[in-house]
Amino acid sequence: MWHVPQNKQSRSCVLWIACAVLVVTVFAGSCQALATEILVAAAADLNFAIKDIIAEFEQKTGHRVKLSLGSSGNFYSQISNGAPFEIFFSADIDFPRKLEEAHLTVPNTIFPYAVGRLVVWVTKESPIDVEKAGIDALLDPSVKKIAIANPRHAPYGRAAVAAMKHFGLHDKVESKFVLGENIAQTAQFIQSGNADIGIIALSLAMAPSLREVGRFWEIPLTAYPRMEQGAVILETAKKNGSFDAVKQFADWVSTPAGRAVLKRYGFYMPEEAHTHGK
Repeated sequence: MWHVPQNKQSRSCVLWIACAVLVVTVFAGSCQALATEILVAAAADLNFAIKDIIAEFEQKTGHRVKLSLGSSGNFYSQISNGAPFEIFFSADIDFPRKLEEAHLTVPNTIFPYAVGRLVVWVTKESPIDVEKAGIDALLDPSVKKIAIANPRHAPYGRAAVAAMKHFGLHDKVESKFVLGENIAQTAQFIQSGNADIGIIALSLAMAPSLREVGRFWEIPLTAYPRMEQGAVILETAKKNGSFDAVKQFADWVSTPAGRAVLKRYGFYMPEEAHTHGK
């Protein structure tokens, strides 16, 4: 029986381990090099939905998403003035279209991803029976302040104004408005007691953290213009060399898994028929 001398056997073992470590290190380095950080600007109504989508995307792809939330109008202004976002999810598809007209996007990358919905929302501690009163809850004598998103730059604010005008209430309650910088801040105003009631996105009202503390009545879709929400890949993605990863994320939102998340938070899909009288 042949025996390998102990010192030679030890050297072979050390060599094998060293090779294995080298392979693992090279592989890990390659994976890290392929991973990309994606700079995303998203309308505040996506606050909860897009975070769920991002978590799954990051887990499956290894890419990382740096998310900024705010009002679509403000993001439009920032991008127009050079903000380095790589993809923009707007609550109004017209903003991406305007950016495309200004040659600030990758051509032919605009896509609709959802249709937004509005609700009148109160906390559970409120004495107002919003489910029964509907839009007339805004006229309740106990209401001193009504929160809506700023209609100058927030699509949900414009839709709220349109809905109130549709029901003939706008002029009666306008003096009570408290304007949120975006729809998420609008919800915070009501939740914190800085407003008694308000009009917010269904996608926020459906989030577990708000469902636990609030009640709502959905405003009929016929009461305000269709809120088609759209996204676009920005030219910065190509300049940064991250277009492929950004495109992968854009496609991910439109997969069955991405759409399922959006539906769970109350969004309609663009092709669905139950939107604004269709």
